[in-house]
Order: sequence, then structure tokens, then C-alpha cells
Amino acid sequence: MRGSRWICCGLALLAIAGGAYWWSRDRLAGPVSASGAPLPAGPRYESAHYRATSTATPEQTRAVLAAAEALHAAYLQTFELKDEAGRAKHQLVLYGDRAQFRAHNRSSAWAEAYYLAPTCYAYYAEGVANPYHWMVHEATHQLNHELAGLKPAKWVNEGLASYFGASRLEGQRLRPGSIDPDTYPIWWLGELGLSGDPEADIRAGRIVALRTLIAGIDRADLNRRFNQYYIGYWSLTHFLFHYEDGKYAAGFRALIRDGGTLADFERRIGPVATIQREWYEYLQTVAAGDAGSFVEAGPATAPKPVLP
Repeated sequence: MRGSRWICCGLALLAIAGGAYWWSRDRLAGPVSASGAPLPAGPRYESAHYRATSTATPEQTRAVLAAAEALHAAYLQTFELKDEAGRAKHQLVLYGDRAQFRAHNRSSAWAEAYYLAPTCYAYYAEGVANPYHWMVHEATHQLNHELAGLKPAKWVNEGLASYFGASRLEGQRLRPGSIDPDTYPIWWLGELGLSGDPEADIRAGRIVALRTLIAGIDRADLNRRFNQYYIGYWSLTHFLFHYEDGKYAAGFRALIRDGGTLADFERRIGPVATIQREWYEYLQTVAAGDAGSFVEAGPATAPKPVLP
């Protein structure tokens, strides 16, 4: 995948679906961000809430900015936050392809994107159905930190990022909870092979016990069972927002503000053992239904999301 070369004379202004995007001919010659990670030598773009440096094509960059703006609007609505005027724009760095991203990567060697405050880093995945879900995932971490001021437990932070990142983008609108099959970790749902017995599936390593997800994990265990953890983070978040028409949604929002400890969970939601049974049945239904309708089997080698 390659970012195409282009020439811009003077300053150009583009309007796209109700949002304005600017880019200039100025190129960044090897500076670093406030985090110390290198920026690509590329043009700079702006949208209503984001400022991006990009070596992807203008069209690719505008698509990613549009997805980020859709996320921003959905995030504000989901958590009933105000769009404060004058707030500093969120920083994005978009590489033209995976090789370029890897050459500048300051995160785990297998990362497909990452958020290193105050900047999100990703690449445009040309030729796939959803080329921006990695950036949406990381931009959710950014909003958790910079917009909402959250300091959530790992399962909450990764669960929210996976939830928004795996939601469908329809036009200029992100629909939280509407599952996009062309996103991580959704493309692995059909591979779970759940038995109907949650305890047996926990012992077999098919799923991660909720107590383990919530209370914290051994990093080595997460590295060994990456897909199972991220399916757990995503599905628990989706369950808490949508189970029985949002039965737990209000408690979950309060739990997010609390931080998301095991004690927070049992106070706001209920006993872990009880919730695990409900969540397991929910996951089983979603996995079976999605696998038969719009979730295809994952690729032979699944790209892994970054560990924060």
C-alpha cells in the first residue's frame, strides 16, 4: 500500500459532507510529537475537532478524519457531554501504509495503531472494507483521556475502544453498538466454538472469566490469549450497554465514572457469577447469529490491537 504523491499550490479548502478540511503544502521534516514519537513528513489537515499529519492520500486522510468526527459526535451523545468551544484539537498521525507505520512505530512490534498521549498513530489500510477501525479504536482511548477525563480500569478502557471501533459507520454517522463485521475483534466471533457450558469454556481457554477480565490480568496471559481477551472486553461492554434493552446501561455509565474495579462492578451491576451467566448466554447468541449472517471467519493471521 502506498500513499500517492500530490502537489498542492497555495492553500486548498475542501468541504465534505458538512465538515470542512484543510491541508497545506507545508511538510513536516522529521519533528517529533510531544510524546517523543516521530511524525511522518507529510501535509497537515484539520477538521472540526482534529488536527492530523498524514502521508496517506488526501482522500484517505479525509475518510479517516470523517470517521474520527463521527466517533466524536457519537461519543458526546453516548455520554451526554457538551461540545465545548475553544477546546484544543485532538492530534492524529496517519501513515500511508503499514510498512511506513511500522518504520515509525514506538509501541509493541505487532501494533496496528496506538495512542501515546497526546497523539493517535495509525495507517490507512487500503483494500479492506473498513480501513479506519484501528484509528477509531485508538481515538476512543484519546477521548476517554482528553475529553471525558476518565481513568478507567483496563477492561473499561479497552472495552469502550473496542465497542466504538467495532461499530458501523453509515455515511457520516457512527452507530454505537451496531456491529461491523469487518473490524477487530468481531471477525473472530465465529471462531469461538462455544460449548454452552461457560465453566467448561473457561477451562478450555475459549473465553476469559469475567472476574479475570475485570479484576486485572497477567500481561503474559493476555499476550498468549489476545483474541479471547479482546472478545471479552468488547462483548462485556456491548452486553452492559444493550442487554435487555439497556438493563445495565445506567449502572455501567456510573461504573465507568467510578473507574471499573471489581468492587465497582458488583456495586453498580451485580454479582460477577450472576452476570457471567447472563453475559455468556448473550455472547453465545451474538456469536451464533453473527457467524451465520455477516461475520466471516478471521484472516489466517489477525492483526493485533495495541496494548496501552
